Parts: sequence; structure tokens; C-alpha cells
Amino acid sequence: MTNILEVNHIHTFIGQFQILEGVSLDVPEGSITALLGRNGAGKTTTLKSILGLTPPRRGQVIFGGQEIQGRRAYDIAALGIGYVPEHRAVFTQLTVQENLKIAERKKGDLERKAEFIFSLFPDLKRFYRLPGGNLSGGQQQMLSIARALVPDNHLLLIDEPSEGLAPVLIEQLMEAIQRLSAELTVLLVEQNFKMASHLASRYVIIDDGRTVRSGLMPDLVGDKQTIHRYLGAAVERG
Repeated sequence: MTNILEVNHIHTFIGQFQILEGVSLDVPEGSITALLGRNGAGKTTTLKSILGLTPPRRGQVIFGGQEIQGRRAYDIAALGIGYVPEHRAVFTQLTVQENLKIAERKKGDLERKAEFIFSLFPDLKRFYRLPGGNLSGGQQQMLSIARALVPDNHLLLIDEPSEGLAPVLIEQLMEAIQRLSAELTVLLVEQNFKMASHLASRYVIIDDGRTVRSGLMPDLVGDKQTIHRYLGAAVERG
């Protein structure tokens, strides 16, 4: 299986503080790969380093066979990487339509993708003309993901999509992410291990800014010692 993304020993600083101290990971094309770890392990910084929002000082980021570290975030995104931030970043004064429209890279992107987006998130069609601030937390999360689907992306970086959502909304979100993964590759940061283990075929665990484990998700689900050591809980899939 070809890797759409390879991250090789990246070191990233925020100000004077080193956050990542040698993170490496591979994301096979067509997969959902879960990036796991405790709070503060460096998961969000890893996503931002891939996209160039917090550029790594050392190491390689290879997307689609070409090195992208050191490029501007806008140029990296234009290669086909979508980013769904942890706190949704919905423009509350803009309508759902306007929130989606500003995500276009090329004129007509939204029109071309609207049917697919609304098949995943029917609520967005119902509330198309309403301000983003009128949506529930779950609907705002759907809108945040939908924005990343408007342009022609090949890889989607999704940061903590289930945070703050009720269980019924998490189930809806899981179904949508599973369906969209038929169209593009996903690197998913998720604290909800049950959700991550159901969605992802592969995993990477980082701890204190370093990669410590990676492999197939079914192997991790059966490894209670590793789960307890690095994720802080004995979790069972089911």
C-alpha cells in the first residue's frame, strides 16, 4: 500500500519550547489512521506541523512523494490537504452556505461537492441559509468537516471531532467519517478510543513529543498494557 503521507523525525518548537522531539508516522493512501496519545503529547502540534502552521525545524514531511516542510501553509493546503481544527472555527455570523463558499479553491467547488456533502450531513442542507452561530455544537462540527470537503483534497487532518458531543451525535459523526473515507485518506486525532478504534485501520501513538508505537488497530485493541501505559485507561472495543 502506497503512503500518501510520511513524517520522518520532525522536531517542532512553539516559541522557545520544543513540543515534538522526533515524531514519525506513515499514512497509507485510502486509510483512516488514528493519531493517539494523552493530552499534551503533541498530537495537535503534529497536525499543524504537517500543514506548516507550526513548521518543523528538523525532519521531513513528504506528501504525495514530495517534501513539503518549509513551505507556506497556504501552499501546502493547495496540494490537497484539508484541516479540521479542534475547536471548529466556524464563522458564526456567516451562513452555512457562506462558511462553505469561502472554502473554495476554485470557482464552482461547492457546487460540484454539494450533493456529496449533503449526503453526509443532511442538517447542513436544512440550515443552509442560517448563520453558523445558530447551529448546535454537533452541527458546527459537521460544518467544520464539510468545509474541508469543498475543495479537491486527498488527505484530511481531523482534530478531536467528538470533543463535547453527545453520544448520539458521535455515532452520526462516526458514520459520516467512515463514508467520506471512501473518497479520501484521513489522519484522525481522537481522545475517544472507542470511536478511534472503530474507525481506524491503523494507529500511531505519540508520548511526550515522540512516536512510541504504531501498527494495525486490531493489534492495539488487544494490547491492554500499551493502552493503559500510553492512553491512560484500560479500554475495550465494543
